[in-house]
Amino acid sequence: MKKYLTTASLLFASALLVGGPALAQQGITDTEIVIGDVEPLTGPPALLGVAASIGHKIAIAEANSAGGINGRKIKYVLEDDGYVTARTIQGAKKVIEVDKAFAMLGMSGSGQSIAVMPVLEKSGIPTVIDVAPVKFLWEPARKNVFVVGQSYEEGIIHLVNYLAEKNPGKKWGLITQDDDYGITVRDGFDSVVKAKKLNVVYSGNYKKGQQDFSSDMLQLKDSGAEVFLAGGIIAENIAMMKELEKLNVKPVTGIFWPGRIEPVLKLMGPAGDGIYAVDYVEPFAGEAGKAFLEKAKPLVSEAELKGINRYTMTGYAAAKVLIAAIERCGKRPTWACTISELENTKNVETGVMAPISFGPGVRFSNQKLQIMQADAATLSFKPVK
Repeated sequence: MKKYLTTASLLFASALLVGGPALAQQGITDTEIVIGDVEPLTGPPALLGVAASIGHKIAIAEANSAGGINGRKIKYVLEDDGYVTARTIQGAKKVIEVDKAFAMLGMSGSGQSIAVMPVLEKSGIPTVIDVAPVKFLWEPARKNVFVVGQSYEEGIIHLVNYLAEKNPGKKWGLITQDDDYGITVRDGFDSVVKAKKLNVVYSGNYKKGQQDFSSDMLQLKDSGAEVFLAGGIIAENIAMMKELEKLNVKPVTGIFWPGRIEPVLKLMGPAGDGIYAVDYVEPFAGEAGKAFLEKAKPLVSEAELKGINRYTMTGYAAAKVLIAAIERCGKRPTWACTISELENTKNVETGVMAPISFGPGVRFSNQKLQIMQADAATLSFKPVK
């Protein structure tokens, strides 16, 4: 997998690097500091990108209401990439070269963040990625790039191990997307299959953007699979579960955190009841989730409040860590100091996930995971005890 991702990234590197390192003091005046972001704000993945940007806005509004960063108010510059890799690169270059951002957050999806990595490295801009934690972003460690979250592989391993322990001797089915995301999900799944000697009776791939899963789910049914890892993102998982409902079969089903959002449960309806998910952020049904929603209410618009999901929490946590690092640099923050302070981040509490830490040569926060189960009646996910 790593070779595949590296090759994909290098295809972009020579032609799309920024022209040269930006000034380490750009994006900062006596009264203002600029933080940039690139997210999918249009198209199907907008459900994720918009939510992440709302998390950034909440943290920034919270800081600004308290006086900003050492007296400087934060200006947030946001670019829409539509989940198109070329636009991610263009957006990042604009934010760095034209808007002169002092630091960056977010960075769209997994393939997009991989492709834009040469731009970020070349510029040297302090960056905290929070949407798509894939290993290529921190292995090898990059001086100026930090990643908040947990790896897709570890998430899948945790989920599949849990389901295997609860369903010993059962037949398994898996379907994944035919891209970097799908490869990562399959790598995690395969490692548990080997260790646990799981009986896999169905293994399928689907094309990115696929809408009709009738044939795939019929094959899953005919295989006799009793436990199913649905490796879709959002729309794909909804379509799969609705097809299984039509076929009158209900295997024990696990989904990954990109689909662990309340609108997914609403669209699945009864078909989504009882499905399992893994995540490293708190569910909104818990006390931490409720507290976060209360905090958000006075800081964002009513429309933005309705757009909050688990990606809002990841965005909020990353922004809190970045803002705290800049603040520790005092009245004259620089890129070098900000990067050093990010590296020195230790057990930062955000209220939405386990404490966040980095370290010398450590650019990945390695968050603690938990299993949750869907309750269709309340459109919520609740921790499994």
